[in-house]
Amino acid sequence: MARKIKLGAFLPGGGQHVAAWRHPDQPTDGALSLEFHKQLALTAERGLFDAYFLADNLAIGFGGAREGGNARVAGFEPTTLFSALAPFTKNLGFIATSSTTYEEPYTTARKFASLDLISGGRAGWNVVTTTGDPTAQNFNRQTQLPHAERYRRAAEHVDVVKALWDSFEDDAFTRDVDSGKFYDPSKLHEANYRGEHFQVRGPLNVSRSPQGHPVIVQAGQSDDGRGLAAQTAEVIFTAHQHIETAQEFYRDIKARARGFGRDPNHVLVMPGVSPFVGRTLEEAQEKYERLTSLILEEDGVGLLNGLTGGTLDLRGYDLDGPLPEAPPTEGMKSRQALIRQIADENNFTIRQLYQWVASARGHFTIVGTPETIVDTLQEWFENEAADGFNILPPWLPTALDDFVDLVIPELQRRGLFRTEYEGTTLRENLGLPFPINRWTAARSVVQAAE
Repeated sequence: MARKIKLGAFLPGGGQHVAAWRHPDQPTDGALSLEFHKQLALTAERGLFDAYFLADNLAIGFGGAREGGNARVAGFEPTTLFSALAPFTKNLGFIATSSTTYEEPYTTARKFASLDLISGGRAGWNVVTTTGDPTAQNFNRQTQLPHAERYRRAAEHVDVVKALWDSFEDDAFTRDVDSGKFYDPSKLHEANYRGEHFQVRGPLNVSRSPQGHPVIVQAGQSDDGRGLAAQTAEVIFTAHQHIETAQEFYRDIKARARGFGRDPNHVLVMPGVSPFVGRTLEEAQEKYERLTSLILEEDGVGLLNGLTGGTLDLRGYDLDGPLPEAPPTEGMKSRQALIRQIADENNFTIRQLYQWVASARGHFTIVGTPETIVDTLQEWFENEAADGFNILPPWLPTALDDFVDLVIPELQRRGLFRTEYEGTTLRENLGLPFPINRWTAARSVVQAAE
């Protein structure tokens, strides 16, 4: 079967662009409207997207809701929202963000295993290490953990969660009414994990789903982030402005995955893309300029304060002057470097910089026709820069409708994207293998040796 582009839909109800909520097409209460999220999910499934993707904020402050603008000051917890949306869809996956820094592995394993069962095997976990002192202060700390420590904790956290997801073997539940045997105790296993950060006995009190366990997604770009992604992730969400840097990242991740003994084809790299789609270039440019004109200065400054690592407060600086140097951060190191790169390469003022990143937070913004947008996606896909893309429509629902109605047909016309779903689980649609339960696999090895 020919290789096809994979697509995620990044759809915060309040809109992706920092000023999206002010656009006349965007519901002002979208962030807290279940009905609106349902509409978005149904549109994404109509467009045959692999998954609906949501980030999450655990604080209001630098790196929190202000980075997303006023419309993200409040919103739903993603796994709760996706549990409500799952019954309205049949094929669309649901990738929710959850923090390894401030959650316990047992809680993470339990809620994602539950979402996976509720959705019939369509859940994914976006693994993040949470940054920012305001967040730390909501979780019994005064300051954020150092960058390297966050990633050591994250690696352990993922190991524990995966062990807990294997607590029950796939055929553990016999549910034999006549004998009274509900499950086979020999196929229930404790994790008995002891590490630097966690001690977890288990077992988990949720069984495995039709896809074995949720798909693991990761978005780190620093060296520590790349190492964690190559070792554990099945989908990687990444940010690039140029095909050359995307190719370097893609090739590095595939090589690292191979070094861990993994099949590089089972580690999907999906850069973020924020498209302004027009039937003509002039129409697309008008859409971009209209949304840009709605940015409040305070939101633009707040956005950059978060994206530059929370170590530099731009309030009081001349917005039509250059971006000053930001002290090193223990927060998002790779994003801080990317924002600096964007400012320097384009010789942007502070105002021009926040206008450019307002839609995609450092991900790639494309303004064009369906044909020119697909030209770019095809170039990246066919030249070792991407296995697919996470699409970040700037405002909702119109920009999502534009992509589904105009760009998807062009992708299909070129044979780059599916015309129907391949399966019913997220793994099947992404082309990822079913994870064999570790206890079942060990038993098979023993039996083969006998």
